[in-house]
Amino acid sequence: MRHVLSVAVAAILASIASQGMAQERYRELPPVVVSPDLSAPWVMQLQRSPVGHQRRQPARHGLPGVEVRVAPQPIVRERARVAIAPAPDQMQTAALPSATRDAGAQIDPKFLPQTVAYDGPHGPGTIVIDTTQNLLYLVEAGGQARRYGVGTGKPGFEWAGSHKVTRKAEWPDWRPPAEMIAREKKKGRILPAHMKGGPANPLGARALYLGSTLYRIHGTNQPSTIGRAVSSGCIRMRNEDVIDLYDRVPVGAKVVVI
Repeated sequence: MRHVLSVAVAAILASIASQGMAQERYRELPPVVVSPDLSAPWVMQLQRSPVGHQRRQPARHGLPGVEVRVAPQPIVRERARVAIAPAPDQMQTAALPSATRDAGAQIDPKFLPQTVAYDGPHGPGTIVIDTTQNLLYLVEAGGQARRYGVGTGKPGFEWAGSHKVTRKAEWPDWRPPAEMIAREKKKGRILPAHMKGGPANPLGARALYLGSTLYRIHGTNQPSTIGRAVSSGCIRMRNEDVIDLYDRVPVGAKVVVI
């Protein structure tokens, strides 16, 4: 009987020792690493704490001694975007149809529209064209004028004089004069007898007809020629510029070419 009790007591003591070793073994629990996919929303909530308020610490749940480690997130820096404001003296053309804009055309800034001082003899509403400088002035009140760059008559096609605007047309058709057709044919270039108005038409978006002559102030499908003496006598303008002039000038306006 005593032997049986001794064996039982020994078993109990062994069990107690085993439990103590197990508790000692798991006293320091291993860290738990949380996946970024699971931890990201929790981290974002912490980052949204209002400025000036103390960030609340999340409540700890689970067994004591468990340390939760959040895997580091990559830092993404967004490149700053800088908006450049347009120059105040340049005309805004964003509202124009894309077919009327000469985007990408190289032109000397001197030939872009701008307001300048004017002290000449002509009154407001008069169009003055300086063929030596390839500049057109629309005289305004208050001693100033609206200035545009133009293309003018090439050597042998220069002219000067005074006329009135007798007609205005939007996207005008082109009917080359018979003498122009014959002249270009000798050079090996065949001109059509008639071309319907449109972006490819040499007269461009608008035309102002001068007196009873064959000359016009008109747009162009070759904006790179502005500022040069290249035409057969007509006054060329960029499409966006001739639209602006067209809207400012009525039929009957005086045009002086010098």
